[in-house]
Amino acid sequence: MVLTTPDYRSRVLKSLGQLPPFSPVLNKLLATLAREDVPYMELAGIIEKDTVMSGNVLRLVNSAAFARRTEITSIPHAISVMGLSKLRNMVLGLSISRMWAGVKLPKSWSAARFNMHSVATAVMADNIAQHVSTNYPEGAFIAGLLHDFGKLLNAVAMPAEAEEIERMIAETGRPAVECEREIVGADHAVLSAIALKEWNLPLPVQIAVEYHHDPQRNSGYLAEVGDARFHLADVVRAASESVNRLGVAVAALPADFKPHANPTEPVQAMTDEETTWKIVGAFEKEFEAIRAFF
Repeated sequence: MVLTTPDYRSRVLKSLGQLPPFSPVLNKLLATLAREDVPYMELAGIIEKDTVMSGNVLRLVNSAAFARRTEITSIPHAISVMGLSKLRNMVLGLSISRMWAGVKLPKSWSAARFNMHSVATAVMADNIAQHVSTNYPEGAFIAGLLHDFGKLLNAVAMPAEAEEIERMIAETGRPAVECEREIVGADHAVLSAIALKEWNLPLPVQIAVEYHHDPQRNSGYLAEVGDARFHLADVVRAASESVNRLGVAVAALPADFKPHANPTEPVQAMTDEETTWKIVGAFEKEFEAIRAFF
């Protein structure tokens, strides 16, 4: 039976209350997303209030993936080396992805796959946004990180329906969004956007997440792009498709899975070949560093 709009909306909002709340430190980090200029000492002060987070940051910046010649021993030094935006994004990725590790989920659900795909998409989206013209580049990482959050909400709020969706995808080969719309009345992108609105994340991030499967379905697409070449939803779509092609997917991969012959084609459609390889190179280095935490 297909749920009506009020049904799924109320169940999704209820499921948000079942998830562990954001910590005060994480709330402060998220609040900085809406500000254009955040002093790096302010960001350092936020991170330093959480000793576990501080330790993870230092472990991250001193990892082999970044090949630092000298050890970084303070958060301000870490920010000065990596840059405020990059380090904030990495902290958000580590914090949000690990928050829901203890949530009760259906047996078919893999929190590890979900987290890896979310973080990979975030890192790829952030690197794409640094090299192409988009309407809200500062939101690329968080939009990529939370673009599939609706899948987690589905699994928490509607475990039976989530299992049915997985069966339908496996048996028919139809896209996940089609199966979701048929069974629960809305796809995961819409559910993700509901959560982001509840959390008061910037509107461009909400819109990018809601339309990342089909950016031009958004009636405001052209106006929101403005003078930019691409919408943030285009960036998230390309990032998600690319990491899926690399095999970093939410769904379980078949035993005979082989990476796509041209995994970066969605990125190259947005820029030239040389820039594509710059994006991919930066993604590989950053993802290698952060994946060690999962």
